[in-house]
Amino acid sequence: MQTQPLNAGIAVATAPDGDGYASGVSWGAILAGAAAAAALSFILLILGLGLGLSAVSPYQYNATPLGPASVGWIAFTQLAAAGIGGYMAGRLRVKWARVHGDEVYFRDTAHGLLAWAVATLVTVAILAGGARAALSGAIDTGAAVANAVAPAAAAAGASASTATGPRGNSYFADLILRAPDGDAATDAQRSEVNRILLTDLAAGKISGEDRTYLAQLIAKRTGISQADAEQRVDQIYTQATQAASEAKAKAQAAAEQARQAAAHSALWMFAALLLGAFVAAVTAIVGGRNRDHARVTI
Repeated sequence: MQTQPLNAGIAVATAPDGDGYASGVSWGAILAGAAAAAALSFILLILGLGLGLSAVSPYQYNATPLGPASVGWIAFTQLAAAGIGGYMAGRLRVKWARVHGDEVYFRDTAHGLLAWAVATLVTVAILAGGARAALSGAIDTGAAVANAVAPAAAAAGASASTATGPRGNSYFADLILRAPDGDAATDAQRSEVNRILLTDLAAGKISGEDRTYLAQLIAKRTGISQADAEQRVDQIYTQATQAASEAKAKAQAAAEQARQAAAHSALWMFAALLLGAFVAAVTAIVGGRNRDHARVTI
């Protein structure tokens, strides 16, 4: 501290020259580095999606974790964007005169981390709107193709189901109502049997009234005895229960696969972001040192 005498002989403290009383944050440099990092990250993201569109099928979705190529591209994107942003944040900051070297080292590290943090937030905001606008053509085209293919796929699936015997409620209703003379059941009859089967499957067991009613339908259409008809109902209901259990197991397996894929991808994203933060801090230190050692020549 330096003091200066006043007219009354009283000395007051005055701020010395230097950065001790000024903010150590150069927001202009941080925002510049963050803008560069966010823009480069977005450009590389679009490029990665463009290179990977040929491997994406609009007709099916497989819940699989990120592959080595995707992981490598994410890591490269973070390295490039965070490196450029951190270096610019360190190189464009003001020169801190009469500041200890350790403090300069800390400030440069903080500038790099702040540039990375702002760039990450900006990139997330861009992905919420800009990515959809940039990729709207490809997304809309894929949706249109999927919508056009869906009716044809459904029709083909229905034909295949009729030929191979699907494990669905209509199939079991047809089994119950199947007559030896080949007389086809009406849609109203199949719908009624479907509702009965769905209700009993949801309850976990077939009620006595439903069992008797379905056996009467079978006996009326086929001419077999009531006892044989009830045995047929029990057999078909057992098959329907097994099919429902298999479908539930497949759904649970698919959900578990999707959960594991999401967790695996999230871990790799975390690692990539952590790597980006480290690279931004290091390159900010390099940029700051280059700024401090720069010489102006005329």
